[in-house]
Amino acid sequence: MTGAPLIEIRDADVVRDGRTILYVDDLTFREGEHVAVLGPNGAGKSTLVGLITRDVLPLTREVAPVLLRGQARWDLFAARRVFGVVSDTLQDHYRRDVTVADVVISGFFGSIGLYRRDEVTTSMAERAEALLDFLDIAHLAGRTMRTLSTGEARRALIGRALVHEPALLVLDEPTHGLDPAGTYRFLTTLRKIADAGCALVIITHHVSDIVPEVTRVVMLKDGRVFRDGEKHALLTDDSLAGLYGMPAEVEERGGWYRLW
Repeated sequence: MTGAPLIEIRDADVVRDGRTILYVDDLTFREGEHVAVLGPNGAGKSTLVGLITRDVLPLTREVAPVLLRGQARWDLFAARRVFGVVSDTLQDHYRRDVTVADVVISGFFGSIGLYRRDEVTTSMAERAEALLDFLDIAHLAGRTMRTLSTGEARRALIGRALVHEPALLVLDEPTHGLDPAGTYRFLTTLRKIADAGCALVIITHHVSDIVPEVTRVVMLKDGRVFRDGEKHALLTDDSLAGLYGMPAEVEERGGWYRLW
């Protein structure tokens, strides 16, 4: 345990077509904690992202199933100052002629692209410029998203998510579609963000996406929390074999893990 509860999920039941697709009994993400949510396709990982962002609503309970810093209700713009999200879905919305600089600034407005340019303040522009430098994409500021590689576009979306200096960055399948070089650069960026003090929740089905800064792993299987604990205790042959339903051999090297 590293800090106070940031996001708490209790007795959350998500039902679609009369069937529970995700049930979370008790799960907490804490301030300053780096967590990986690991599981196979169909385990409920993307639904969990939706619970966090409130794009997915669980069944109503007497006690609210999802709390953000202890609050059951919160303003959307206030929430953006607590957590940012980067996902394939968001990236699909940005396959258009929007410049990287405008993508980052659009995070202040929660828009897809920049429509209120007259409301962009000097401090907003300076914050965006600083993030472009921090993420090593300042040279791409004037390029449009459709001209970028997948990894470059994803780093631009990280900048968008970080404009409000959130306490937590949630990444859904962060290396999907990236080649080895793109994966290396992207994961290096995540380590840099973690070192800067922003907590990470990395949601993935790849053990190799788990950066060394992650200390805790939550395993999802069949729409349930399968296991939850310290990284070194869960990234084992037996645990991963049980999670994926196949023989598994884990190799650890310098804080990185690989599944064979």
